[in-house]
Amino acid sequence: MTCKGICVRYKAQKPVGTGRYASGQRRCQICEIFIKWEGLWCPCCGYRLRTKPRNLKYKAKLRARVEADSAEESETNSIAAMEQELVAEAAGKTKKAKTKKAKTTTAKTSKGKAKTACQFCGKLFVFIDKHEKKCKKNPQYEAIAIKA
Repeated sequence: MTCKGICVRYKAQKPVGTGRYASGQRRCQICEIFIKWEGLWCPCCGYRLRTKPRNLKYKAKLRARVEADSAEESETNSIAAMEQELVAEAAGKTKKAKTKKAKTTTAKTSKGKAKTACQFCGKLFVFIDKHEKKCKKNPQYEAIAIKA
């Protein structure tokens, strides 16, 4: 498993304004190079390519960029769906077609788990009822003191 020099053909330039992993580049640890390659394995040495950063700071940046891109994409999809509904309504389509369209748009947006804000501390949680019982700012919460 050594570098044979084939990877130089696929060497990727650093993108301006975005990260390497966000733009689809992958890194080979053996060849020590970022390449533009669609496979999971390096074309040169056969080693597994990294598709995500290892550093916690850069992982957070990539995650934020992906979430922003998906939110932007879902917003454009919902706007397109609304425009299609208006066109269908103007054309006199049946009510059945409109309800079917509404169901498909809600199904696409509900892929992730919805988070709800705690009424006591204001933080977002998926399982809000579980948190509110144990929330320290809840006036009904009783902390049990453990004696050593």
